Amino acid sequence: MPTLPYAILEAPSTLGLATDGVERLPERLLGLGLAERIRARRAVRLAVPTKHPVPDPETGILNAKAIAAWSPRLADAVEAVLDAREFPVVLGGDCTIVLGSMLALRRRGRYGLLFIDGNADFFQPEAEPNGEGASMDLALVSGYGPSLLTDIEGRAPLVRPQDAVAFAYRDHKDQEEYGSQPLPEELMAIDLPAVRAIGIEAAARQAVDHLTREELDGFFIHLDADCLDDAIMPAVDFRVPGGLSWDELGTALRVALASGKAIGLEITIYNPRLDEDGSAGRGLADVLVAALGTAAS
Repeated sequence: MPTLPYAILEAPSTLGLATDGVERLPERLLGLGLAERIRARRAVRLAVPTKHPVPDPETGILNAKAIAAWSPRLADAVEAVLDAREFPVVLGGDCTIVLGSMLALRRRGRYGLLFIDGNADFFQPEAEPNGEGASMDLALVSGYGPSLLTDIEGRAPLVRPQDAVAFAYRDHKDQEEYGSQPLPEELMAIDLPAVRAIGIEAAARQAVDHLTREELDGFFIHLDADCLDDAIMPAVDFRVPGGLSWDELGTALRVALASGKAIGLEITIYNPRLDEDGSAGRGLADVLVAALGTAAS
């Protein structure tokens, strides 16, 4: 388990989406007592640039230049927490915040990425119907896409494909319908059918074993709320039937944290505007507290 105290960074970016709402994620989870329940310091809330409704003509990606300019600011904030010997808990925001988080680690060494997401997020700009970077973030962070976003600070790739694991995604039909590029062979893919076939604990251990190889300095956890079953987590902008249960997500997080090599965590895409009775937010806060709450010293 992490032996470092937690520090919460609020990164309420919606630059990777055409829609709004996920910028309220930090406010809702903090309102549910997340910081107090995991004994976390509230480090900083980052201001986010104004978004524009038309994709960047050069890259075909919404707010591409703003994301490229903002990601180093998030990386600076993550590094400040790491320098203080704390474990960053980054509250998004959409999935493009992973570029800032992984940039921070890329500056420091060679780190892996546990990408727990209901979608593989490996679209190329020409195949993404709305130009949303939040559908391309795993591709961008692993070096696939326009250099403006893959080669931030000249550090491409921010994570090597062989050092990432796409875990529990289930958007196969959407990938096929819109023509998403396939995941590269060297990127470990453990989709939801694979999780179901071998069981959540074995699947999580397989992922973590890959990310705790000797050549890696540690790994970061990306958690998209849409990895959860649509029946318990309807508060996401792009809904797909099925998904992980609360217990399954808790198991995956527990296995990852127990490795002692996880260096930080980000939470994305939960949209309080779509959480009519508040149950999705409460469940998300509870599963995070269960995984993190007793892990800090």
